[in-house]
Amino acid sequence: MTFVPEDGQARQLGDAIVAKVKVKIVEVSDVDTSEEKERTFAELMERYIEERNVGEAGQRSCRGYPGRLGPFFGHLLLSAITPRLIADYKAKRYEDGVGPVTINRELALMKRAFNVAIHEWRWCQDNPVTQVPREKENSPPDRWLTDEEEARLLNCSPPWLKEIVTFALHTGMRQGELLALTWDGVDLDRRTVTIIQSKNGDPLTNPINLTVQALLKKRAKARPVETNLVFFSPVHAPIDDDYLRRVFTSAAAKADIEHFHFHGLRHTFATRLIQAGVDLYKVQRLLGHKSLMMTQRYAHHCPDSLRDSVDILDRKDGTITN
Repeated sequence: MTFVPEDGQARQLGDAIVAKVKVKIVEVSDVDTSEEKERTFAELMERYIEERNVGEAGQRSCRGYPGRLGPFFGHLLLSAITPRLIADYKAKRYEDGVGPVTINRELALMKRAFNVAIHEWRWCQDNPVTQVPREKENSPPDRWLTDEEEARLLNCSPPWLKEIVTFALHTGMRQGELLALTWDGVDLDRRTVTIIQSKNGDPLTNPINLTVQALLKKRAKARPVETNLVFFSPVHAPIDDDYLRRVFTSAAAKADIEHFHFHGLRHTFATRLIQAGVDLYKVQRLLGHKSLMMTQRYAHHCPDSLRDSVDILDRKDGTITN
């Protein structure tokens, strides 16, 4: 049976619909469309970076603008940036030899800036990036280092990279967290390191083993007064993450290790702990994951690490094993 509202209810319903339409009209009219015909993309990004480029994570996310997005879009008015033009940019980036992951990251920065311009600054009405599909990213195969590969990688790494690789393998810290680590977050007596701002936004204090403690003690003895960073460049400045990736990739190639990136060191840390029988919940806490589901992707086991599980049945049946 169809419900038919009474006259009073119908009027109330109609008034509510009209009110919503009026709100939408006000929201649209509130946008000064002249802004998008006067403001350039360069102006948008300069303001966005000034207001949003907070902390190490913000600095890394904005690095795709000056040398990539800027030269292509910077001189254009916001109204001139169309989905077709963005598609042309993607084609150019492929010609430059970059992959889909890099392109998606660059356009994600552009998308965020446009969203702020729409919702906060009222500079424009539409976000052209939302009308362009993301590039399909081929998920890299699950990869962690064997002991033999680790030895080859360390042997092919310059001394400064060797220390960073060793630190990452024994702490599981992300590249950005490691490069941003300061001595304020190191307690050699308690054997802990604190990530002031982890990826999930919360401070994270983890224990360190004797290998990491010895490495940090060695660095502490030669600690310069020019910087408070634990790992730094020869001029005592932060190590550029792109430079670190390039040197790491070169060392991995020399070590004849294929399809392995810096993040694989974190994967190796977690996988080795799990294969050694460490509780998955403890691994979750060490990685700083908010949910166990995020940690389970690292829960790979080689057959030998599972052998003791089936050997239990031999002991139960009284089977004699060598």
